[in-house]
Amino acid sequence: MRTVDFTPLYRNAIGFDRLFNMMEANTAKNSSGGYPPYNIEQQDENHFRITMAVAGFAEEQLDLTQKENLLIVKGERKAEEGKNYVYQGIAERDFERKFQLADYVKVVGASMENGLLHVDLEREIPEAMKPRKIEIGGNKLIEG
Repeated sequence: MRTVDFTPLYRNAIGFDRLFNMMEANTAKNSSGGYPPYNIEQQDENHFRITMAVAGFAEEQLDLTQKENLLIVKGERKAEEGKNYVYQGIAERDFERKFQLADYVKVVGASMENGLLHVDLEREIPEAMKPRKIEIGGNKLIEG
């Protein structure tokens, strides 16, 4: 697979460093190999839910961390010794899955149900960033 080098663009684009870093990170191979599988659901304009299939993991084996615009979900299982499997088809490996969150998106809750981890997200746009209407010919602002 070819790699893309964004370095020449850094000297011509001021203030877009974060954008290029995100693009480089997305072009890198995902080390988790698609495990565990997940869904992202948009419940309404400002509410989202990530659902991950984490069968076999207990709540205390999962760790969720939000650092700025990055959500990190880790699962760590303790090794069980003394088991001799004839066939092992259930993935019982540790994982770390990272989600890049948009600006003003924060985690508002998480729950486990039937082997599924639900992470609820909410976008809170500050009042200063919301669109507003300006009346022509006057000095009045109309809240929008």
